[in-house]
Amino acid sequence: MKTFYIRGKDRLSAIYVGEKIDNIKKYLPHKNIIIITDENVKKYYASRFPDYPIISIPLGEKTKNISTLETIYHKLITIGADRQTFILGIGGGIVCDIAGFVASTYMRGVKFGFIATTLLAQVDASIGGKNGVNFNSYKNMIGVFSQPEFVICDLSLLKTLPLKEIYNGFAEIIKYALIEKQDMFEYIESNFKKAINLNHEILIKLIIDSIKIKIDIVQKDEKETNKRQKLNFGHTIGHALEKTANIEHGRAVSLGMVQAANFSYAKGFISKKQCKQIASLLNKLNLPVSHNINGSLIIDALKKDKKRHEEIINFVFLKKIGASFIKKISLNDLSNFIKNQ
Repeated sequence: MKTFYIRGKDRLSAIYVGEKIDNIKKYLPHKNIIIITDENVKKYYASRFPDYPIISIPLGEKTKNISTLETIYHKLITIGADRQTFILGIGGGIVCDIAGFVASTYMRGVKFGFIATTLLAQVDASIGGKNGVNFNSYKNMIGVFSQPEFVICDLSLLKTLPLKEIYNGFAEIIKYALIEKQDMFEYIESNFKKAINLNHEILIKLIIDSIKIKIDIVQKDEKETNKRQKLNFGHTIGHALEKTANIEHGRAVSLGMVQAANFSYAKGFISKKQCKQIASLLNKLNLPVSHNINGSLIIDALKKDKKRHEEIINFVFLKKIGASFIKKISLNDLSNFIKNQ
């Protein structure tokens, strides 16, 4: 097991890579624990949960809304949750987002922790303290920055995931390599076949490398005022595609990264050869690199991006594979690029 820490403004958050769900009790207080999970995780792993009350939510992005929060708040009150209650989120990115937000707001905040059950959650969604829900068609519009007490990344839980969910996680792993670490990108190129076959040695290295990059960035900019915005590489267009085409987050981010790389090329920041190299690796990891979605629909969705400041967006460009920077661009500039794709 490897242990990492994020020192947030309000607490120290521990990340345990390789720990098992069966050992969760040693990280929990002795009483007043409530579990939040989803129907699928409950189906596969409830027998391994500690014996505490469970609040189960439906599957899918459509669950990530205020109505779900209201349902959970009502159940917490019915169970008798108080300020000493500890909330344990067991699930993927959606469960972590919802459980973290509920814990951060119920009775002005109670302690919480996560057991991340998907690759995407283990490398990204559960780590860093961003918790939130969607509002109408606005992605993650309502949320907080609040660090969990701990995150457990149990790799054995990945075995029951559909392959498409593994591929979704690889999109975020590729993101880390593209924005910060060229040799990580090259390592994935050399080992992609073993990676998609869930080779333990390859997978744990990629998870650890991803977590290290995220920790380094979050430690320097917990509230996303500067450097943390780099973690949005591929997400500006990706979130718009996710909403417009109703596709999974990882697949949308893959498409968004290809578009962001091509936009970087159009601006003269990166070579065409490296754009092709990026698309090739994503394709090898069974992620999409092209789409036929109407550009005007994507642009309409971009206008609802919470990172937009009037007509300006902080966009993450690549200088090369493994090096990124943030530049303010106009929404009109980005829209023109999308129209011409």
